[in-house]
Amino acid sequence: MRSISQRELRNDNAVLIREVEGGESFTVTRRGVPVARLVPLTEVEDLACERPARLRHSWSDQPRVSLDVPTGELLEDLRGDR
Repeated sequence: MRSISQRELRNDNAVLIREVEGGESFTVTRRGVPVARLVPLTEVEDLACERPARLRHSWSDQPRVSLDVPTGELLEDLRGDR
């Protein structure tokens, strides 16, 4: 198992992920201290979703807000004398 720094993981992420896909394993270190392992998944079951996200309402379903005053005037008022 090869050791890599946190910085190397950040900077060479795509290369390292390809190596993990190829079966390589890494120990990630921060300031020389091991903090994590980057290993290939052996079973697809590891990715099973225990609790799928609920569907949420779309923003397009929300009623449209209309104002009596144009937005430009509101912004001018908020900016005041700069």
